[in-house]
Amino acid sequence: MPPANGSTSGLVYALLSAATFGISGPLGKSLLEAGWSPGAAVGTRIGLAALVMLVPTILVMRGHWARLRGGIGIMAGYGVVAVALCQFCYFNAVARMSPPVALMLEYLAPIIIVGWLWLRTRRRPGLLTIGGTVVAMAGLVLVLNLFSATRVDPIGVLWGLGAAACLAVYFVLSVKADGVLPPFAVVGGGMVFGAVAIGALALVGVLPLAATFGTVHLAGLELSWIVPVLGITLVAAVVAYLLGIIGTQRLGSKVASFVSLTEVLFSVLASWLMIGDVPAPIQALGGVLIVGGVVLVRIDELRSPVPEKAVEEASPEPLPAS
Repeated sequence: MPPANGSTSGLVYALLSAATFGISGPLGKSLLEAGWSPGAAVGTRIGLAALVMLVPTILVMRGHWARLRGGIGIMAGYGVVAVALCQFCYFNAVARMSPPVALMLEYLAPIIIVGWLWLRTRRRPGLLTIGGTVVAMAGLVLVLNLFSATRVDPIGVLWGLGAAACLAVYFVLSVKADGVLPPFAVVGGGMVFGAVAIGALALVGVLPLAATFGTVHLAGLELSWIVPVLGITLVAAVVAYLLGIIGTQRLGSKVASFVSLTEVLFSVLASWLMIGDVPAPIQALGGVLIVGGVVLVRIDELRSPVPEKAVEEASPEPLPAS
């Protein structure tokens, strides 16, 4: 159990991490509305973040290079799926819907993990987990506005669910990486692998890249495109990941994963202030139900006596990829 002062500072770090992650959606949307393709936004974000984190990652790996042989596959999977593909799906969802709504869909990842673990272990989830899943599914119905004449873009929904699946992979890989590589090295190395993957897809023409270098609209102002690019790279990626790592180490993985749920609230606030984009009231209620369902699932995890590492640590760290 972390000491009280460590828990307090860890809570501050985790909240700041959620807040900095939360601005990625509106910042990214300002670029998309200015003519950037999702691939260009994601590639720029990951590529610059990889450059910034490369030297610190090498320094962190000093004395640990022998461990790289056993962890290179995890690092590559983390970078390609949990970083690059997750962000690509999320920004494609943001291009078609409100950033908070896209994030609500992404936060269905723990529910996906519940189903995966059920199939994998053949062990029925606890009552709280089942209840939380039902509550989250009810929230999904409201988020999708299924009872309204105006519904969420179905293609955007698929991209959002794709981001949730990638986030679920992130949680699983985070478990496998525990004790194999330093957390900072997993993130920094993952950024490099993610940047290479985006670059390779762009070179073969699978991932179209388009960018404009004029002005964007943020908070009612016309600003240079450099502002959101630096924001999603330095603040919503490098700083957010570093704060998240420190917060997780001080709070413990499961407590930190609870705190990460506040990213939805920060995303709503940031979207309102930066681009005037907020979910409809019924969607906001759906978001509350999704978050509430995930909370119930994670409470059940804390109570679970099952010793299997994959079950105990199904959701080990704060949201990394939005």
